[in-house]
Amino acid sequence: MASLLAVTLLARAAITADATALTLHVVLGLDLSYAAAGGVVAALTAGVALGGPLLGRLIDRRGLRAVVPATAAVQAAFWLSVPVLPYGALLGAALAAGLLMVPVQQVTRQAIAAMTTPAQRRAAFALESVQGELTYMVGPAVVILGAARLSPDAVVWGVGAVIVTGGAGIALLNPPLRTEDEPGPGAAGRPRRREWLGARLIAVLTMALGTTTLLSGIDLAIVATLEEAGQVSWAGVVVAVLGAASVTGGLVYGALTVPLPTWLLLGLLGLLTLPAGLAHDWPWLCLALVGAGLLTAPTLSTVADAVSRLTPAGVRGEATGMQSAAQSAGFALGSPLVGAAIDASAPAGGFATAGLAGLAAALTGCLLIRRPAPQQKAGEPPRPAAHPAEAAPPPAPAPAPAPAPGDLPGMPHAETR
Repeated sequence: MASLLAVTLLARAAITADATALTLHVVLGLDLSYAAAGGVVAALTAGVALGGPLLGRLIDRRGLRAVVPATAAVQAAFWLSVPVLPYGALLGAALAAGLLMVPVQQVTRQAIAAMTTPAQRRAAFALESVQGELTYMVGPAVVILGAARLSPDAVVWGVGAVIVTGGAGIALLNPPLRTEDEPGPGAAGRPRRREWLGARLIAVLTMALGTTTLLSGIDLAIVATLEEAGQVSWAGVVVAVLGAASVTGGLVYGALTVPLPTWLLLGLLGLLTLPAGLAHDWPWLCLALVGAGLLTAPTLSTVADAVSRLTPAGVRGEATGMQSAAQSAGFALGSPLVGAAIDASAPAGGFATAGLAGLAAALTGCLLIRRPAPQQKAGEPPRPAAHPAEAAPPPAPAPAPAPAPGDLPGMPHAETR
């Protein structure tokens, strides 16, 4: 597990920084506008969102080593050609590269589900979320520093080299994606989508979308608040404090023995985002975002944990791909949504919009989870068990019959989850 996390940490750091690298190349290398750079990043993001479930399905059918080396080869070709491509060709190539991005997160989450016991899984996913926070803190900063010291072309090649190296490392490690008692890739009896894509999994995917919409909006609202205060140079410090709080929260949550439901964590995250709009300079903004930061990694980890528990092994790759797609869509949605709110009001409106988006997703997820599960039909394979914290409450027990005369009344025993 340690070697897998080390390899995927490097690969995720590069993937996290790929948008920054492409932006710097388009703006500084091609001498085009930030809007043009946004078009390339949007094409890459759209490709990642569309390709995640497809790559996951291929891994389910063909196995890791049939998919990951092919995606690494595509990434090598793309990043080597970026400096010589004209803008129009770069747009199409970015979409294709997104569709065939090395599925680092999907593989990591599947491997965690296969290599840990149910009792260990929540702590392992918390560690994976902490890993993600570290990549967001380190990756873009290294790319910006490299572009300033070297050149945009050198940074582009460096990002591509790390992504390809990560893909090759994952293929060499070939971590197990299923437990020993689960069927291997391509095994007969793959469940149909309607058998596992039910209300509870849709609820979790909705909350994954809401979480990243909120986080993307927070990033933009931070910049807007500091720009209004004339303190944009302190944005890196505020983001670092937010990331450090998230790492701390993830480590603490992983050590807890009692799981919390995703809708509760996301709802609290949304509530604690709202007061950040009251801060008007960087020290107060750091303080106001500590609460939201402490809940960020725990919320992301419970999403990953719930997806692994709600899906059978034969479709876990496709399900984790759906999770990655939902989170990519949330990142793409958050910035324009919060940006429109800031333009229409003030930076505080950005924090309010981000927090309300999280609250809306938490409420939707809670309502979907609380729906009673449909009755299982005869001959239908058993549905995966829900995480205890995500499960709908059991139906109320029938009232006990009145005791017969002379009998001592017993104390009723209630089953709780």
